Amino acid sequence: MSTIRPSKLRKIIDQFSDPTILVIGDVILDSYVWGKVERICPEAPVPVVEVQKETYMLGGAANVVRNLRTLGADVYLSGVVGSDYPSKIIYEELESIHVNAEGLVSDNNRPTTKKTRVVAGHQQVVRFDHETKAVISEETFQKHLAFIQKNWECFDAIIVSDYGKGLVTEALLKELRKLQVKNKKWISVDPKERNMPYYKGVSLVTPNQKEAAFAAGKQIETEQDLKEVGRKIMHQLGCENLVVTLGSQGMALFQKGGEFLKVPTFAKEVFDVSGAGDTVIATLTLAVSCGATLSEAVALANYAAGVVVGKLGTAAVSAMELKKYIETEKNRVSKRHLTYQSPLPSRLSS
Repeated sequence: MSTIRPSKLRKIIDQFSDPTILVIGDVILDSYVWGKVERICPEAPVPVVEVQKETYMLGGAANVVRNLRTLGADVYLSGVVGSDYPSKIIYEELESIHVNAEGLVSDNNRPTTKKTRVVAGHQQVVRFDHETKAVISEETFQKHLAFIQKNWECFDAIIVSDYGKGLVTEALLKELRKLQVKNKKWISVDPKERNMPYYKGVSLVTPNQKEAAFAAGKQIETEQDLKEVGRKIMHQLGCENLVVTLGSQGMALFQKGGEFLKVPTFAKEVFDVSGAGDTVIATLTLAVSCGATLSEAVALANYAAGVVVGKLGTAAVSAMELKKYIETEKNRVSKRHLTYQSPLPSRLSS
């Protein structure tokens, strides 16, 4: 039985500026239209939002990048955007946080994925999605792959952020496995449930509870269900490690040797879960790249998620903010002890 100490976690955070991470995935521009509602439309029973401002944030794989940069890592991004105004904003945002965007391919035949959220006060009213989910063209794929192949040796770890927008395919994962033969790297995948068979042999997969249940074909109602689902996915994929995020129940870590670790949530209050999965995979992968064990990395990721869900929108957490949060929470968490657990029959809350 092992206990994870906050002092060790803080030492790992001190190394967050050392690794270079490649993020491969679906790049999204998150647009927020802010306003207030004081009346109902006379033409239809819908609120009238008086728009006050519009802001933009990096989303999808680009939000993973933002999380890594905020934590201190050196980051490269490989993805696809259109030749349009949203792509211009994405390039500007990446430049502002000093991210290498050489691997971002512009495709004239597809739009940049953009999600527009209309927020009145602190309440999201509606969301508009501009996107295509079609698989990228062969020409775009080859440009994308050429960048990865050329720079593979520069990276300490790779994150695949799959939002199901056509970039992450079975062909891409096969190419990554070929590169692994020549020069093995840690590969983490934030999955799309329908693409789960693509991720065979990777280092880590991080589905949420719904995605894990879908992949295993079994509902998760008890902790025993969770264990069965986790072990089934690991067997199906032959992956080395699996982390299932459980919302208010925290996270569960499965490792190839059979170890199981359940970490309770560290969130004080949940304000917005947008992008929390991006924070989790960014923190996990960065921590492992700094020499952390998987149990230590999961604990750090859970702390980081506890910070961002208390913010509005697709948020990120800084290394200093994360250390401070661990310090303020250590007395509360130390009473629980983060330890390897044996199977329990207790029911998970829905």
